[in-house]
Amino acid sequence: MAKALLIENGVVITMDADRRILEKGHVLIENGRISTVSDMALDVPADVERIDASDMAVMPGLIDTHAHAGHTLTKGLGDGSDQWMDITGRIYAQATDTEFWAAEAALSALERIKCGTTTAALLFGGGPDIMRTETPAAARAHLAAVLDMGVREVLAVGPNRPGRHVYRTYDQDTFIEREVLPGEQLAACKELAEEWTNRDDRIRIALSLPVFDMAELQSETVYNLLCQLRSLAREGKLLLIQDGHRDGSIAANAAFDLFDDRSLLAHCIDLTNDDMAALKRTGAKVAHNPSALMSVSGRCPAPELAEQGITVSLGTDAAAPDRPFDMFRNMFQAHRYHARHFRDDRVMPPEQLLEMATIEGARALSMESEIGSLEPGKRADIILVNMRQPHLWPPANPLQRLARFANGADVDTTIVGGRVLMRARKLVHHDEDAILDRAERAFGTMVKRAELAR
Repeated sequence: MAKALLIENGVVITMDADRRILEKGHVLIENGRISTVSDMALDVPADVERIDASDMAVMPGLIDTHAHAGHTLTKGLGDGSDQWMDITGRIYAQATDTEFWAAEAALSALERIKCGTTTAALLFGGGPDIMRTETPAAARAHLAAVLDMGVREVLAVGPNRPGRHVYRTYDQDTFIEREVLPGEQLAACKELAEEWTNRDDRIRIALSLPVFDMAELQSETVYNLLCQLRSLAREGKLLLIQDGHRDGSIAANAAFDLFDDRSLLAHCIDLTNDDMAALKRTGAKVAHNPSALMSVSGRCPAPELAEQGITVSLGTDAAAPDRPFDMFRNMFQAHRYHARHFRDDRVMPPEQLLEMATIEGARALSMESEIGSLEPGKRADIILVNMRQPHLWPPANPLQRLARFANGADVDTTIVGGRVLMRARKLVHHDEDAILDRAERAFGTMVKRAELAR
């Protein structure tokens, strides 16, 4: 258990129900949880570890509600997004082993630590047809690396879209090919969910399911798959995540009783009135990804949804082909994206953007009682942002400076569950170069297997 820690003298942005900001605040952490948040000096034992947060913003760790496992090691491949997607699908199916998934997970967690993202929801793979869940092995390798790095994660595992899918399984330089069946993917997902239930508070398993249109939902195969995933999610009280809703797909899926308040729907562009009504009726939440490719081809009506009381969070859709895990960048992009649409700079003010990246993100993951704000009793997921920098100066209006001017590289300290993972931009428990070197080796092996030019 992490020792007691006192963060003192910082601008504490609580994101609590009153949205309190303490100009010279102090946060005491005990047994991995926040015990006190105060603007008064705290009387603590002499041996309590202290962090002087002068000239820093002290705020909840950022929460990324939509990203992908695997993508961190596919950056720079292909000449455009279409080619990148084709290459990535081939890589995941034909060129990865457990070391790829472990090395990529460590690199992904490293990037998140360094940009202040303490919790992320990741789909295990990319798209509906390249989910490496034919056995639990790849996900286990990923989760072991994430656990070692110390971040908090929701990993969504699920089946492919129905069809014929052939994957390669490697033993060093040799491989076997086998067709992947939905039934064995469902069994692997169930096994992973049972393994991680109450195992460690930093790891949760969610279920993912392809997005279906109304025509597909008439298929008996699709309907049976939907029913099995829905039952597994509800019996295990697991989050259900779908990636890529648009143009009536929410209403179509809701008609089959797929959604409830533990459903998280990503992208949600070009929604119909029936889609928005289904979100309101079912309590499903939205992961808005302003930097994603889908936000180029259509628009998520995030401000309008939030106005209706629907939970809207922020996701990066990271980490490739063209976006990092930097949630500060996404806050700014979300503002410009919708301000341009409405031609009104008042749309999505700084406080709302910070809410989407913290407490609304926690609510989207059904974790608002545990994380997302700095309040006594909550888990101590906290970041310190160095505000004494030219692009964040002068010291006025901290919310505006964070949402409009900050970037991930401004994060000085990252704390998860009271454990300091990064201090003064340096990892506390790991060798950053070793993580990068390991990722490079895994990348090289993957490139050789996929017969790609580096």
